[in-house]
Amino acid sequence: MLKIGSHEFLSRMFVGTGKYSSYEVMQEAIDVSGSECITVAVRRERLFDSSGRRLLDFIDVGRYTILPNTAGCFSADEAVRVARLGREILSQMGNSGANWVKLECLGDTKTLLPDPLETVRATEILVKDGFEVLVYTSDDPILAKRLKSCGAAAVMPAGSPIGSGQGVLNANSLRICLEYLKEADPDYPVIVDAGVGTASDVSFAMELGFDGVLLNTAIAAAKDPIKMAEAMKKSCEAGRLAYEAGRIPKKLYATASSPIRDF
Repeated sequence: MLKIGSHEFLSRMFVGTGKYSSYEVMQEAIDVSGSECITVAVRRERLFDSSGRRLLDFIDVGRYTILPNTAGCFSADEAVRVARLGREILSQMGNSGANWVKLECLGDTKTLLPDPLETVRATEILVKDGFEVLVYTSDDPILAKRLKSCGAAAVMPAGSPIGSGQGVLNANSLRICLEYLKEADPDYPVIVDAGVGTASDVSFAMELGFDGVLLNTAIAAAKDPIKMAEAMKKSCEAGRLAYEAGRIPKKLYATASSPIRDF
């Protein structure tokens, strides 16, 4: 069971709702993924398609917990405003995700990396405002510690740039993030957010010891989003099992799997 703030989930995979070819494909992919929590960018222009259909009409709010997302925000003030808008929308719908937010506060449009100063400021404001903040950040361990100290319910370092599909680029930094964030509280949730390209990326992140993975483009932009959603589900489960089982140490030379002598 994964616990983040006041929310609990059996699935450790969080999926987004953007970039799909249609709402119908999105709906089926989310179903196949097994995810119990889906992210929705709450800026008004992202809630409707070109035909005027509303995204939220294709999401069963009784089945899924919606995680509002401040995607596309480039300042703390903008992110706070969008987070409050998302809370208002979900409160009217009666969804249990009304009290939390996935915080993105970006530095520029080319890298989509977070602005560290604005991200810290937005986290502080939103925590004081009663939000459970799941905060997207770089793989900087010092910044990760700072965000936790600000009261973030979960810290979510990027595996690689958003939508890049490069997977986990800097495993050493992510390991240090995990060490720093969990040293005083082993149950503190740390989630890889961004950069996943395929199922092996999810498995690797989970094998490192992360509590979950948040992804969108890798499923939505795949040639077959439905099959990719299933692959991601299985790799997330396999990676978690492998982490809990404990891998054997890496050695330079061979070790015979069949002993020379009897027991």
